[in-house]
Amino acid sequence: MPQRIAVLTGDVIDSRKVDDRPRLYRLLDDCIAELTARHGGHGERFRGDGFQLALPKAATAMEAAVALRATLIEHSEPDQRWDARIAIAVGPAEGGIAEADGATFVASGRALDALADTNAHLALTPLDAPEDPGLALLIRFVDDLLDGWSPYSAEVVGLSLRHDASQQALAEHLGIRQPSVHKRLRAARWALLSDTLDYLRQRFTEEECTP
Repeated sequence: MPQRIAVLTGDVIDSRKVDDRPRLYRLLDDCIAELTARHGGHGERFRGDGFQLALPKAATAMEAAVALRATLIEHSEPDQRWDARIAIAVGPAEGGIAEADGATFVASGRALDALADTNAHLALTPLDAPEDPGLALLIRFVDDLLDGWSPYSAEVVGLSLRHDASQQALAEHLGIRQPSVHKRLRAARWALLSDTLDYLRQRFTEEECTP
């Protein structure tokens, strides 16, 4: 199978209501820079609250989407929840990830436009695979799970994605007790989310290796 990439296109929900837009934009810029450093690829913010991230490995796409939404939720304003719509497309690399051109980029943009007409905040479109109702259901599950996060849950999940650390180590980093970390991870349903991300990572890795 030819090399596949993942393209994440998104925008912040209700960004016009954000009081401190410069802080929001700095947060997006920093998060995109961190994700490109961690996973490789190319990312940029545009139209103020819009962004796009192209990754060289499809297997990392969902983890990156979850990390980005976790960052926004964690840093929400006291009177407004920050979150984003993110549409992921997986398909051929074509002109490369830095060119922002080709069928995979187009599909991601169109999927984001379609999200605007629904209550969903997350979508995944594999261009070179038949429609999979099971995969679509799994994405709905992840989306619904993230919608229920508090900033505290988002913070501890974001740390868990960045660091393979024990709950005690996370507690020390956050300056709280280990039972509090356990409570926040449980509220975030981290065990189920972690297993789901592992499954998606393995699935896309196996598909990339299939001739």
